[in-house]
Amino acid sequence: MAEVKPEEISHPPMEQLQGFEYCIDSNPPWGEATILAFQHYILALGTAVMIPSVLVPMMGGDDGDRVRVVQTLLFVTGINTLLQSLFGTRLPTVIGGSYAFVIPIVAIIQDSSLAAIPDGHQRFLATMRAIQGALIVSSSIQIILGYSQLWGIFSRFFSPVGMAPVIALLGFGLFERGFPVVGRCVEVGLPMLILFIVLSQYLKNIQIKDIPILERFSLFICIALVWAYAQILTSGGAYKNSTEVTQINCRTDRANLISSAPWIKIPYPLQWGAPTFNAGQSFGMVSAVLVSLVESTASYKAAARLASATPPPAHILSRGIGWQGIGILLDGLFGTGTGSTVSVENVGLLGSTRIGSRRVIQISAGFMIFFSMLGKFGALFASIPFTIFAAVYCVLFGLVAAVGLSFLQFTNMNSMRNLFIVGVSIFLGLSVPEYFFRYTMAAQRGPAHTKAGWFNDYINTIFSSPPTVGLIVAVFLDNTLDTKDAGNDRGLPWWARFRSFKGDSRNEEFYRLPFNLNRFFPPA
Repeated sequence: MAEVKPEEISHPPMEQLQGFEYCIDSNPPWGEATILAFQHYILALGTAVMIPSVLVPMMGGDDGDRVRVVQTLLFVTGINTLLQSLFGTRLPTVIGGSYAFVIPIVAIIQDSSLAAIPDGHQRFLATMRAIQGALIVSSSIQIILGYSQLWGIFSRFFSPVGMAPVIALLGFGLFERGFPVVGRCVEVGLPMLILFIVLSQYLKNIQIKDIPILERFSLFICIALVWAYAQILTSGGAYKNSTEVTQINCRTDRANLISSAPWIKIPYPLQWGAPTFNAGQSFGMVSAVLVSLVESTASYKAAARLASATPPPAHILSRGIGWQGIGILLDGLFGTGTGSTVSVENVGLLGSTRIGSRRVIQISAGFMIFFSMLGKFGALFASIPFTIFAAVYCVLFGLVAAVGLSFLQFTNMNSMRNLFIVGVSIFLGLSVPEYFFRYTMAAQRGPAHTKAGWFNDYINTIFSSPPTVGLIVAVFLDNTLDTKDAGNDRGLPWWARFRSFKGDSRNEEFYRLPFNLNRFFPPA
């Protein structure tokens, strides 16, 4: 075998990923785009159903209340996704419910004045109004940080070596929602995981009319097949004598969504009544808004890479965060029961299908709005066992993590400085939240347990988020450790031209506002 020269085995850095036929501003044919969009809608159902399924019973709500919250969350997700793709970052991202808000919301649920209400439905309404008030107040943080350009100014401290661990932790930090959930119903989850990998990767070159049908539509095909398989197991009595936990995770008829859903119901603002406001609860909710801000920032950068766009400049990033703040305000007004952030799984689906088109995401937003109003039809799809979604997450979260690591190609990874920053930030980003999670599971409260409830929410929420911990560690170390003459090692020469809107001519193509609105809102 001939000797291989080092330059022949090296892979030079590439700004755009290979193999994407449709990027952010190119569109598949309408028929193909519609099916791709429906996949994003189906994927968004996982979070839209899971969060209310956990929180609404704790609030005292019944199945009817849970269905209405699911419909409302999906409806507002569609609106926020449209607003973000039209006027925000304009990246192909779905803006859905966020788990980051669970800790302060649970603190509100456990408030003694609310927990003492004897009637379950009345307690649900009172708790929902308190959550709405906290979301409305705390949304101002993202609105201010976004439209004042403060977050854009802060983002200038980011570099590839600092952001790579943060984006990677966006995927790695969600491992608890992957195989641990698949393991709750292995006979359904494992076939889904294997089938999805086989169809999307090993059989991806099979084409029908020059379309790689299995690669692009593998999610839809796999969910349909495994959902039918789960229905056969359920109807055949496979889980008749199983434990309650197994039946919840395996059966297709335990969600009680279809029977509880109305045929037509249009969510509207203040549908639960006038929001109530409490200073302590609002301060606690701010911590979740800050975590959402960090996670969304990392998601925007991952989505830009998967959509073959330039990294969003500081001005565009701030604009997106401002619109996301408006999205959280809408969450509070409509009463979704949680706040908003960028859906990581939908970002991963961009990589799995190799389609980064903005139009596909906008069509999926239309599906979310439409099916949220047609209760029975939306509930049918929402009754898919969550184990099926968890199997898909094992692939999609891993893809997002890998996209984060791909930013290291623009840095010098032969530098011990960079190795230290990346290694320590990833390790602490996983280890610290795991400590908070285990402590909470054992003690039924977070490690921060002072008399100041809002302070407890701050500490327990921020340090339970892997990307947030990673950002604190990585950005601090990157901007304080041996910074002299380290610009090239940090990847700043490549990164610098994407900090401003006019730094790269492609920014105008990717991020300009529609309807010629840039005349009135010129980029910085």
